[in-house]
Amino acid sequence: MKDYKKYYIIPADPEEVYVALTNPGTIQLWTGEAAEMSEEPGSEFSLWEGSIVGKNLEFEPGKMLVQQWYFGEQEEPSIVTIKLHPHKYGTSAELRHTNIPDEDYNDITEGWDDAYFAALIDFYEGD
Repeated sequence: MKDYKKYYIIPADPEEVYVALTNPGTIQLWTGEAAEMSEEPGSEFSLWEGSIVGKNLEFEPGKMLVQQWYFGEQEEPSIVTIKLHPHKYGTSAELRHTNIPDEDYNDITEGWDDAYFAALIDFYEGD
């Protein structure tokens, strides 16, 4: 199991980025795919036509979300924490993803960079 931590600069304020990460309609705008998402702790979510699935654990509006991502049968849950900090260019998104299965690590980290956050940044740069 491996952990991953990285910061991304998103050209929008933290409240806007939070909505983009938690509102299913807004998620669909930047991913191009229908999403299942709720801000209810304990609810299940699905992004990118089920490519990413898991459970929502904790929310702090405009500041943070914590999710468990599913990778089949795992002893230790894989936890994603995204903290949003005000930044002079918009938002500094602090990503921490723990307990990534070794065999999935490269795909997951590339996905964070090339799909998830790249799409989110492009969405706001396109405004």
